[in-house]
Amino acid sequence: MAIVEVKVPQLSESVAEATLLQWKKKPGDAVAIDEILIEIETDKVVLEVPAPAAGVLAELVEADGATVGSDQLIAKIDTEAKAGAAAPAAAAPAPTAAAPAAAAPAAGGSKAGVAMPAAAKLMADNNLATGSVPGTGKDGRVTKGDVLGALAAPKPAAPKPAAPVAALAAPAVARPLPPVAAPAVNLGERPEQRVPMSRLRARVAERLLQSQATNAILTTFNEVNMAPVMEMRKRFQERFEKEHGVKIGFMSFFVKAAVAALKKYPVLNASVDGSDIVYHGFFDIGIAVGTPRGLVVPILRNADQMSFADIEKKIAEYGAKARDGKLSLEELSGGTFSISNGGVFGSMLSTPIINPPQSAILGVHATKDRAAVENGQIVIRPMNYLAMSYDHRIIDGREAVLGLVAMKEALEDPARLLFDI
Repeated sequence: MAIVEVKVPQLSESVAEATLLQWKKKPGDAVAIDEILIEIETDKVVLEVPAPAAGVLAELVEADGATVGSDQLIAKIDTEAKAGAAAPAAAAPAPTAAAPAAAAPAAGGSKAGVAMPAAAKLMADNNLATGSVPGTGKDGRVTKGDVLGALAAPKPAAPKPAAPVAALAAPAVARPLPPVAAPAVNLGERPEQRVPMSRLRARVAERLLQSQATNAILTTFNEVNMAPVMEMRKRFQERFEKEHGVKIGFMSFFVKAAVAALKKYPVLNASVDGSDIVYHGFFDIGIAVGTPRGLVVPILRNADQMSFADIEKKIAEYGAKARDGKLSLEELSGGTFSISNGGVFGSMLSTPIINPPQSAILGVHATKDRAAVENGQIVIRPMNYLAMSYDHRIIDGREAVLGLVAMKEALEDPARLLFDI
């Protein structure tokens, strides 16, 4: 027997622990090298753990939902065994009274009624007898979804009221992964569900509260006529796309305008460290992206050195990675200023919250035709409301207002961006 250990990848210094989501293989299954075995959720990203070697999954050391740290052993692969030869005891990484019995038939014979590891643990936690839950998995195996469905199903009146309480509490212990949620509470026409926060959602909540508690947040507003930007996009869109393989979006203009303003007013690009103000000589711009798992802010490194095409390509790449949960810790770390685009969802106006330890954030919104006054005449123009929230501890109203005005001027006369004026 040649055993290869599967360990948690090295996490960043800012990430102390992570949560195992759901194993894609069970003990006894054959695995190929680099095949994804499980996903691990941190408070920033979801990491994939590939198989370090080909062979048979011999043992799951940690179960679904377990809290783990960097380099922690979570499974073992036997590189010389054949599929289906795993020991019965390995089927239950978290031994319980019911789990070994439920997993024992896995060594051979029919698989009908055999509980998967997570399902066996959930059954044991809720005192469900082996064989009491019909399986819908491969070969009739009982899955976690089968157990959750059985717990959610209406039950006949029982002499002991403790049973439904246990049924409702179990999913929170098992830490189910969305879209699998805790069973709905049967309240007639007023149902409700209780699901645990993911690590990412909990971290977002923590950082937002931290930002409001520690920063003196103030927001200044302005409006910008987007007609010049729209005209420039229309004029060069076809040639730009043919040359660079990507379309010109609004975000590259917003990034360029923000960098131009940060150069004029460096305090907008600074951060607070204790009683010191740290002025950054580089421009790492965070782009807020909403995902099904929560808000993430990937970073455009050295945005001042990026072309319009570079920015558009990187934003497109980050958007795809965010949707697939493929962003790395490196891509989410750092940042000196952020941009949040609520306009893609139709937002007209908002007050963005600073992303610590940064000191300012720009909020851009939907561009809509609105009445505007030019030379004493009322005209229709495509207008966008800009909002910049800033930390009033180090940024005075003068710098904040003038910084936002500088962004407005750059957008209303995009040629300024070419000449750095």
